[in-house]
Amino acid sequence: MTNDSILIIDFGSQVTQLIARRLRETGVYTEILPCTTPAGKISAARPRGIILSGGPASVAMADTPRAPQIVFDLAVPVLGICYGQQTMCQQLGGRVEPGISREFGRADLQVIEPSALFEGVWDDATSQHTVWMSHGDHVAALPNGFRVVAKSVGAPFAAVADEARQYYGVQFHPEVVHTEGGERLLSRFALGICGCSGDWSMAAYRQRTIAAIRAQVGDGKVICGLSGGVDSSVAAILIHEAIGEQLTCVFVDHGLLRAGEAKEVVSLFGGHYNIPLIHKNVAKLFLGRLDDVSDPEEKRKIIGNSFIEVFDAEAARIGGARFLAQGTLYPDVIESISAAGGGAVTIKSHHNVGGLPDDMALELVEPLRELFKDEVRDLGRELGLPETLVSRHPFPGPGLAIRVPGAVTREKLDILRAADAVYLDEIRKAGLYDEIWQAFAVLLPVRTVGVMGDARSYDYACVLRAVTSSDGMTADSYPFSHEFLSRTATRIVNEVKGVNRVAYDVTSKPPGTIEWE
Repeated sequence: MTNDSILIIDFGSQVTQLIARRLRETGVYTEILPCTTPAGKISAARPRGIILSGGPASVAMADTPRAPQIVFDLAVPVLGICYGQQTMCQQLGGRVEPGISREFGRADLQVIEPSALFEGVWDDATSQHTVWMSHGDHVAALPNGFRVVAKSVGAPFAAVADEARQYYGVQFHPEVVHTEGGERLLSRFALGICGCSGDWSMAAYRQRTIAAIRAQVGDGKVICGLSGGVDSSVAAILIHEAIGEQLTCVFVDHGLLRAGEAKEVVSLFGGHYNIPLIHKNVAKLFLGRLDDVSDPEEKRKIIGNSFIEVFDAEAARIGGARFLAQGTLYPDVIESISAAGGGAVTIKSHHNVGGLPDDMALELVEPLRELFKDEVRDLGRELGLPETLVSRHPFPGPGLAIRVPGAVTREKLDILRAADAVYLDEIRKAGLYDEIWQAFAVLLPVRTVGVMGDARSYDYACVLRAVTSSDGMTADSYPFSHEFLSRTATRIVNEVKGVNRVAYDVTSKPPGTIEWE
């Protein structure tokens, strides 16, 4: 995409995407490629520097992944992180062995020598810092040219450097928020050592992508699947700016949306933006196919296949549409290709990031496939979308179907929609909506006995979930006050017929997945 970029070679770490996010936050375009990527593709990217990610395997085993040799033949700076440090050292003539004491979680890093990697980050040659470790093996012998610049109790070679070749390795994870100064260290590598200009911006992306859409589409027609969420909305506005009336949006009203969502979408896109819009009410079709289906993955596949079927039919009906636009994001792409194994892995079965079915005669247009979620929000602001839409909480493609565990029925959906609407209304009234990454209600597949007034009730239990996140990769439950939860639960029980119990989910979200369901 640009000659002024950093390339990440991925060995399957759950937090590889965080490395790219941290660097893009500093204005450096960063791309992630699997460690199985052919040398020619790596060379063609012409990166200013390369980062070797962490990974779950052990370098001490012979059949585990290694960095492609082209990484060391390009004569660009290299930073190895955790597994990346270990394989770099072993491939260059050092030795890795199982650790006597493993380190998982926070650890004390002792800087023992200055290094170019630490300039402006940890300038004190004898300083101590908190870092995040996650390793069992460690480097036991360094390759020629390397020296130790930092250590910890469980990692005698916690940071190493070959200043002449600008090769660096750290056993800890600078990309996670738990590492003190980690973001500055990554920025130092990209801007200081690699010499990147840091001029990656949404304004530049907007213009480049508009040109790319025009070049791909020509005078063809595009059909866009519009859900009303941030991703598809930004994609639609960007494509419309590029090709105007050649775009037709199809809003699939599948009966699995939140309260009032269909009306909002039709009003905004068909009215305010005057984009050609087909409002396709196919709730009967979708709900009929979901009848008696309880398995969540089966639900996803049914919904995904039904979406494609509707799009295909509408493309034929409007006549001559050759392209299907989707709001595919970079994390969708990364999680749907190999990280360490090389084969295609479909993580999100309701996304078609691996391509369209063979029998579907449409070509994909995916203008957001290089962006992370918060970058899409920035692009939406660049395009002038209203903040109420840009800041909307993520909503999964399968909609409420996967927030109704077990069989989906119209009754359950109506109950959940009403409870979810009360919950979000209370969050907005409390001024908390923008502090929360995602909040929603779930209707449990159980009924509980209770007494409401003078009558015994036998109704559903509802769970409320809310999480905070800075990057969409890890999250913690939002610390609502007791007063807020009590007020919200009281409203739901009083206003939503069919619910007599409300609970709050306080679990956190581990790294490695993108959305909560």
